[in-house]
Amino acid sequence: MTTFSIQSFGCRVNQAEAFAWSEEFQRHGLKFEDDSRRAELILINTCTITARADRDVRRFLRRMVRTNPGARLVVTGCYAEQAREELERVPQVWKIFPNREKSLLAYEVLAEFPAREYENHHAFRSRPLVKIQDGCNFQCTFCIIPSVKGPSISLPREEIVSRVRELFREGYAEVGLTGVHLCLYGLDQRPCSSLIELLKAIEALEEPGRIRLTSLDPRFMNEDFLVKLAENPRIQPHFHLSLQHGSDPVIRRMGRRITSSRYRDVLAFLRREVPDAALGADIIVGFPGETDEDFNRMRGFLESSPLDYFHVFFYSPRPGTEAAGWPQEDSRIVTERAAKLRALSEQRRQEFYRRHLETNREAIVIKQGEKNVRVLTDNYIDVDVPRCEAPEGAAVRIRITKIGERGNRGRTA
Repeated sequence: MTTFSIQSFGCRVNQAEAFAWSEEFQRHGLKFEDDSRRAELILINTCTITARADRDVRRFLRRMVRTNPGARLVVTGCYAEQAREELERVPQVWKIFPNREKSLLAYEVLAEFPAREYENHHAFRSRPLVKIQDGCNFQCTFCIIPSVKGPSISLPREEIVSRVRELFREGYAEVGLTGVHLCLYGLDQRPCSSLIELLKAIEALEEPGRIRLTSLDPRFMNEDFLVKLAENPRIQPHFHLSLQHGSDPVIRRMGRRITSSRYRDVLAFLRREVPDAALGADIIVGFPGETDEDFNRMRGFLESSPLDYFHVFFYSPRPGTEAAGWPQEDSRIVTERAAKLRALSEQRRQEFYRRHLETNREAIVIKQGEKNVRVLTDNYIDVDVPRCEAPEGAAVRIRITKIGERGNRGRTA
């Protein structure tokens, strides 16, 4: 029996694709192997959003050549789009699928292996992700993604709803919806549709289960969108926004076409209407031209916002983007700025956790351990509870009993 593993780099879209390939390969009769060093076939879904992402892919390839020289490597994703000639020089690389050929990957790879029954299914992850959209129509001055993925393309609504229904029926209590730009969903379809219409269709399903949304763009979150998002009982109270910065001059240079004031309005609405929700954001530090005043303005924005955490990224120039040709900021200063924001984020996260101490929350079983079970609450709090019988991916109700920097504790309620 052929064994396979999947190494997924980068965004949640890649993770969603990896989940789907894992299911399809196992239905065909291949056996999932956690450890890539022991797998005969390795699927590598790559990322190229930063120079570090490129390095991570190259480092993994070198490690597989060294530790698993007999494996066949299948490489796809954004790095495969950018560096095909380099990948073709790696002896173990068996097949390469640029983004535009991803839909052919499972068919062409599985055609090389005889189909057989395989009953010991292994879930790629306890919280499945479903890709609903790919690509982007914008040209932010720092981002390479539109060049490697192309314009926004939405998957058919019926296909998505059917897949979500299937996962609910399989016992998954939560399904994540993901895309490069979720808020563009449906705008390319004829007749035109929207993310809200998709969510309404999922809300109408008879099967129990909740939906967690990945990153949302405040530029598309008008009042009607926000009201319908807050009212949908399927949506987990966790909203992560692609803010990127809090200083208007930097936002303009990024090509974002929004103001920090609009950011504030969106965040204020979500906090008011969904008070228990976890509110998070992506933030880029060290964008070309970011002055001390810009940074202080951003830090002030974050300090006065209702955000509960933020992911802080160093700006990384990507060849082919407009900002890559601009004068770059001093790396020492950027590192200091990032450290300050990460400390603020951790402070906010702990404050959010403490607000929910001694409260009961719905949660999903993430990982079963020998003594404890790791769960994730509906509002995105990691908690360890004593071992229970619920399988990974199932829903449990817990009470949060202890908050700590080394981890949170609770018990089933």
